[in-house]
Amino acid sequence: MTTTTEYSATTSNEAGPPENAEPVPPGILARLGHGVRTIGSRAHRTTPRLVRGLTALSLAALLGLGATATAVLGGARDGTDTIGHRDAPQATRAADLYFALSDMDAQAANLLLVGADPEYTALRKQTQDTYEQRRAQADDDLQQAAQAAADDPAGQRAVQLVLGRLGSYEALVARAQLLEEQANPPAGQPSQAALEAYRQATDLLRQQLLPAADRVTVANDASVERVYQQQRDALGSGRWWLLAVGLLALAVLLGLQRALALRYRRVVNPALAAVTLLTGVVLVAGLNLLGRAEDHLTTAKSNAYDSVIALSRARAVAFDMNADESRYLIDPTRAYEQIFLEQTQAIARIDGATLADYNAELADAARRHHADRTAVPFGGYLGSELRNITFPGEQDAAERVLDTFQQYQLTDRKIRELRTAGKLKEAVTLNTGLSKGQSNYDFEQLGAAIGDTIAINTTAMDRAVAETDGDLDGTTAALAVGVLAVALGLTAIGVRPRLREYR
Repeated sequence: MTTTTEYSATTSNEAGPPENAEPVPPGILARLGHGVRTIGSRAHRTTPRLVRGLTALSLAALLGLGATATAVLGGARDGTDTIGHRDAPQATRAADLYFALSDMDAQAANLLLVGADPEYTALRKQTQDTYEQRRAQADDDLQQAAQAAADDPAGQRAVQLVLGRLGSYEALVARAQLLEEQANPPAGQPSQAALEAYRQATDLLRQQLLPAADRVTVANDASVERVYQQQRDALGSGRWWLLAVGLLALAVLLGLQRALALRYRRVVNPALAAVTLLTGVVLVAGLNLLGRAEDHLTTAKSNAYDSVIALSRARAVAFDMNADESRYLIDPTRAYEQIFLEQTQAIARIDGATLADYNAELADAARRHHADRTAVPFGGYLGSELRNITFPGEQDAAERVLDTFQQYQLTDRKIRELRTAGKLKEAVTLNTGLSKGQSNYDFEQLGAAIGDTIAINTTAMDRAVAETDGDLDGTTAALAVGVLAVALGLTAIGVRPRLREYR
């Protein structure tokens, strides 16, 4: 009995509460169990809501990134396309129209200049052929300018003016030539009737046709500048938008992965990790494409087009200037010397220079430039080009323009000296001759140098536009759509198994 009692007491002491412990109310245990079940139930309800919300936000951020990239890069493509394929070619074509019209008049002046002198028979035939070539070129330029100006009322009016008056100009030139043939005058001494008809023709050209052609050039040039500035602003803001939306997408994706890691005790979700990596790659690639587009835009417009249009206008003015040289010989009573100086200054401006001292001033400026190529101590179209040297070979080509322009000016002064000395036929021969040292030879060298420099810049502009087209073509768009679809699909795949656990 003693043994049994001791055993019972011992067992009772081990299993029961301590002798001094207070008894636990039975309601506490019940409430504790209910709280645990409530917390579990709330977690069961809030977790899928959180995951669904973050998933929806992630999908929206991915779609926003795709939309932003499409808008920004599409705008870059459209802006470069507008400049490279529409406005810039239209501006240079209008400058070519000015050039063609100017050279038409120069050839008309030369026909009067050589007269019926048999020594100039071959030259007369060549001059007539060149006149016809320039007339065909002007007609072609006008047709293209008319098509290009379809949405530009001011441009349409200018083109229509040229179209309407060009026939009148050609008729006056034809009349001058007919009267010249009938008079059969010596070189440099056109008949008064032929000279009067030519005066009417050249006045029509200079007062109406050339200003109208120049307005078309200026309007298209202004359009290029406007589109360029708009596109640069759009690319600048677009870069920040793309970066902001891309970082937001990455932040939301990382937030979703963290929520899944905490709620489901998983270190990484492979599908979402892939989406995050893909989003980062897309963001970097988009920013890179945007940077390339901006570089190409700057190259096409500021580096190349600005030089092309300056040189194209220089060439157009040069042909008008060359016509002034011939006009001076056949009609010295008019102020063609002053007009020649104005045209000269438009190409290479030396402030304060007169026709008498221009060559010396230009020679000094050229020496300073050759000594230090960064120094361009003259203005005008040629000065603008020499301050915008960018591409291989452009510096040497532009300096050939300067050198040939100087040589042409030197020969021009010899022509004027001969005319002043009464040596009219010698002046005519020097003016119209195609041999080295004669004016038309020098002018051909000048035109070729300008053409070579234009070609360097045109090639660079076309290459920049083509590279933008290649970067942002349909293949890039299709790839972007595919990447977006994969990202959206992987996001759904990564989240769906976790949400199934709550069904």
